[in-house]
Amino acid sequence: MKDFQLSDSKLLSLYVNGDDEAFAQLVERHKSRVFTTILLIVKDRCIAEDLTQDVFVKAVKTLRENRYNEEGKFLPWLLRISHNLAVDHFRKVKRNPVYTAEENSTIQNSISFSENPVEFENIQKETKKKLRELIRTLPQAQKEVLIMRHFANMSFKEIADSTGVSINTALGRMRYALLNLRKKMEQSNIAYDENYYPK
Repeated sequence: MKDFQLSDSKLLSLYVNGDDEAFAQLVERHKSRVFTTILLIVKDRCIAEDLTQDVFVKAVKTLRENRYNEEGKFLPWLLRISHNLAVDHFRKVKRNPVYTAEENSTIQNSISFSENPVEFENIQKETKKKLRELIRTLPQAQKEVLIMRHFANMSFKEIADSTGVSINTALGRMRYALLNLRKKMEQSNIAYDENYYPK
């Protein structure tokens, strides 16, 4: 149990030196505070969960690039990232109002859609069908984490435990899955919904 009592600074040092489990402990220690900070701003649990993931992905990227210099202030730094991402999302939504459809998907308001709900429903079904086809073309590890996260609603800890990898690895696979899916959607001329699959 003593590992769980290590300071954030010590865990960060271990992670930078190759111990992925150290970062997994940091995620477990702080994810609740990060999630709550974001939820208070965006007021949507699904969006807050996705942005919480983005916070830790951003943290990993900064650490790997040796750009972290907040010695002794890891949590305040995380919460600052959380606040900034949540505010950015909130501003984006206010600029581009969205219509919340079934299955937690979101599509930008459109006069033509609202005037013809049948056409809207047909387009939505066709888009989902194409999306499922593109997901099948992803590398196995990426496809696995994407399906577990977005369709089985599993937490990253559950995904990590289920696939036998660290939370950090699960987060990384999710990020690459979303980047690859976005490219495939753009190549197929399918509208990429950043509210459902954030960058």
